Amino acid sequence: MKKLLAIVLSLVLVIGLAACGANSIEKESTSAPEDTTAQGEVSYADLKIGLICLHDENSTYDNNFILALKEVQAELGLSDDQVLIKTNIGEDDSCLTTAEELVDEGCNVIFADSFGHETYIMQAAQDNPDVQFCHATGTHAHNAGIPNFHNAFASIYEGRFLAGVAAGMKVKEMIDKGDITADQAKIGYVGAFPYAEVKSGYTSFYLGVRYIVPEVTMEVTFTNSWFDIALEREAALKLINNGCVLISQHADSEGAPKACEEKGIPNVAYNINTASIGPNTALVSSRINWAPYYKLAIEATAKGESFDADWTGTIATGSVELLELNDAVAAEGTKEKLDEVKNRIEIGDLKVYDINSFTVEGKTIESYLADVDDDGTFTGDTEAVKDGYFHESEFRSAPYFDIAIDGITIL
Repeated sequence: MKKLLAIVLSLVLVIGLAACGANSIEKESTSAPEDTTAQGEVSYADLKIGLICLHDENSTYDNNFILALKEVQAELGLSDDQVLIKTNIGEDDSCLTTAEELVDEGCNVIFADSFGHETYIMQAAQDNPDVQFCHATGTHAHNAGIPNFHNAFASIYEGRFLAGVAAGMKVKEMIDKGDITADQAKIGYVGAFPYAEVKSGYTSFYLGVRYIVPEVTMEVTFTNSWFDIALEREAALKLINNGCVLISQHADSEGAPKACEEKGIPNVAYNINTASIGPNTALVSSRINWAPYYKLAIEATAKGESFDADWTGTIATGSVELLELNDAVAAEGTKEKLDEVKNRIEIGDLKVYDINSFTVEGKTIESYLADVDDDGTFTGDTEAVKDGYFHESEFRSAPYFDIAIDGITIL
């Protein structure tokens, strides 16, 4: 009897285990179709994006990043709680803390907009390998070997050259009208810091002006701050009082444009259309449009796809733009000239840093080792001159043109 009972219990146990196995297989097969997202992908409904800004909307530079992200947010149909923007984050440990907070809040891709954020963003990327980190203006991603760390910039030197062409047309008009003589054709530039990014910018702008007015000279002064309204205004006034007949800038406030409007001096701005604050002096402005890069990085993250460690936007990608030309200030024929020069740049017929368009201590340069790898020694490591021009932003996205050319004086 005991033997019979043991056999019965064994059969019950086997049948029960078989039933459990059958049920678990059935659940596995029916639950799989519910998750249609492949490994590494993120549905747009679950996607979160973070942006770390050095300043806030009052900085034309930071606001340019913020507006571009909101544009892409609208295009992709993302809600406000999917886009987290952190402003006034310093180039210090607070950047790493903020990046970690954004990770904790569920961000899948995080952008940072200032050069000095890079060290902290690299650290955050190493600590959080499942999150993509994208840093603007940085120099290390092309050789850092961190799969989820990216740098991005654009060939804004081409945009600044075009803005310089518009400025050159204005200076030529002044000469032709007798407002100034050719030897009074001196322009000014308000720079933030004496970094390669700023040097590349003011040199390309100057070469654009000289494309139209070969005898032009330029004076540059630095504020040693990315954003300081008072210092930028003061710098512009210093240049104007020193005889500069047109002012441009690589600084992030409206200080210089407003000073130009006060003094009646034509102005070329950066990142913002200043016609509303300088209706009588605002000429044009160049800017990097960050929307194409945001979209590329966000869509790649959502699809679980890789994207470039170091990306350079161009005129062709829609990343380099001139904002609306102010016809009330621009010289006659400026739009047509800009269209002509832009076309020449796009087809490769005109190189901004053609070595025959400038000299250094009276000589044409045939070779130049640029500091591309940025190992902290500030020494050249990459031959940047070939085929008759300096190859800016081709070996890495961030500018590395830092040559002091003739015709530009640093005050």
